[in-house]
Amino acid sequence: MVVNLKKYRRLLVVIMVVMVLGVAANSTNWFLKILYPIHYRSLVEKYSDEYDLDPLLVAAIIKTESKFNEKAKSHKEAKGLMQIAPITGEWAAKQLDIKDYNEEMLYVPEINVRIGCWYIDRLSSEFDGRLQLILAAYNGGSGNVNKWLDNPEYSQDGITLNKIPFLETRAYIDKVLKSYKIYSILYR
Repeated sequence: MVVNLKKYRRLLVVIMVVMVLGVAANSTNWFLKILYPIHYRSLVEKYSDEYDLDPLLVAAIIKTESKFNEKAKSHKEAKGLMQIAPITGEWAAKQLDIKDYNEEMLYVPEINVRIGCWYIDRLSSEFDGRLQLILAAYNGGSGNVNKWLDNPEYSQDGITLNKIPFLETRAYIDKVLKSYKIYSILYR
């Protein structure tokens, strides 16, 4: 009896695997959309629209920052879906007139995505829409990006970065751009 039960379980597992592979083979997009989801899509679209951002870029940033984990917290204390630093959250809350703001509110998806999109919009204005600089500033700070642009070791023209001294920021930009490209293929 035990042997038969084990055989049936193995058979059931094999059938399930074949079914999953069959579905995946028929729709590669289905599988890729599991790896590259857009959770909180209505919030992403709402605040992307409000700040005239590409929602697929915002989704790529969220995937890179937190993998859509609203409770994510970095070693530098950045919080939530878009990994908003406490100082950025406080500044944004004043600018956006968020009543009774406190740092724990950064874990609330609505507030986090709103602040994140507002911040990307600010960076876009500061860096004339140049995506590399926006992403570098989102990760490494706009003060650092401005210093790098003023340094001929990192920028030959003061407009683009030829070299980014922070390894983490270089890797971050690459990850976001890769995810953005995949999101654009899957969801356009």
